[in-house]
Amino acid sequence: MQTEKVVDHIVQWLKDYATNAHMKGFVIGVSGGIDSAVTSTLCAKTGLELLCLEMPIHQAQSQVNRAMNHISWLQGKFDQVSMTEVELTPIFDSFIEAVPTVELEESRFMALANTRARFRMTTLYYFAALKKYLVAGTGNKVEDFGVGFYTKYGDGGVDLSPIADLLKSEVYEIARYLGVNQEIIDAAPTDGLWGDNRTDEEQIGASYDELEWAMKMQDEGREINEFNGREKEVYKIFLKLNKANQHKMVPIPICEIPPNLR
Repeated sequence: MQTEKVVDHIVQWLKDYATNAHMKGFVIGVSGGIDSAVTSTLCAKTGLELLCLEMPIHQAQSQVNRAMNHISWLQGKFDQVSMTEVELTPIFDSFIEAVPTVELEESRFMALANTRARFRMTTLYYFAALKKYLVAGTGNKVEDFGVGFYTKYGDGGVDLSPIADLLKSEVYEIARYLGVNQEIIDAAPTDGLWGDNRTDEEQIGASYDELEWAMKMQDEGREINEFNGREKEVYKIFLKLNKANQHKMVPIPICEIPPNLR
């Protein structure tokens, strides 16, 4: 990858999109992870206004520390970067008290994890509306179009996606080029939706390097029976998630009314 040229291309794309939309800048949720660190830095490089939001919900302190350190680093490099911390834990706890409990605990935990992401999306759009900003998405290609590892109308609810055509390994390459804090580069990827330090790999069952390989195999039209051992296991995981999460990757279905019924 021609990293410098790719960075310049994304930055110019972001700036052109915001200018043509008559928007003043961007708002982004900074989680302490690699994707939001890279995306926020690319947004800052446009020279337009950037608001970084830290939105903890029973967050692991290590994630909060990385996020705050990154925002401080951005503010030291770019004058137009501001930050706001919105403590969403009380809102989340109130929601839990308001909704009825269910017997299916596993389903409830997943629903609540997605609820965290949707509270954050709502908060991002609140500030976007106030300040005439665009909500910048942080999803990469593997998450968005490989395994669908994001929350619909949560972190998937954005105005534009600057890194959605980059594989995870390419995001890391850009992070190193941009000089993102090493603690973020070294941290195991996590969605931060569970109030602990469980990693993406623990949830998915495969690493991003493995998922990139599986995505490449799918693009080449390879069949699962062509593989054995760990490769077969990884490809099976990838194909299962890719199929199950197609509803996130394709347009919302519309019931079209036949002309003869109008």
